[in-house]
Amino acid sequence: MAQPSQRPLSPHITIWKWGPHMLVSILHRVTGDGLATLGGLLLLWWLYAMSAGSEAYGVFRYYVWQAASGDNLGLTANILGRVVLIGLSWAFIQHIFSGLRHFIMDMGAGYELNTNKRWSVTITMLSALLTVVLWAWLLVGRA
Repeated sequence: MAQPSQRPLSPHITIWKWGPHMLVSILHRVTGDGLATLGGLLLLWWLYAMSAGSEAYGVFRYYVWQAASGDNLGLTANILGRVVLIGLSWAFIQHIFSGLRHFIMDMGAGYELNTNKRWSVTITMLSALLTVVLWAWLLVGRA
């Protein structure tokens, strides 16, 4: 029977404390995966609709974009569709800002703990603020 190893376990759980920099790093991966998955599915649907003819493309337009008559149809017509679109726009903005943070860190700057935390909190708040501003402009400002 094998004996248990005498090597020490990794102390990462007992040493590292959860911080905003960890949240932004994880959110960067999650938003990137989500955008790639949903964006890929939407791209495949669009390509299929274009290749299947004008009727299939009309269905695509009906469910995704506003109809040619100007009626508010598709994903923006119901609450669930708006929640999905607002979530996608937040994910896009969050992913871009955290990507810029990672780019700056790849150049060797911003590794100081206080600077890293400050950037992370700023990115999280700014992405939420810009999402609210974008959707306020889309829903209220264009009416």
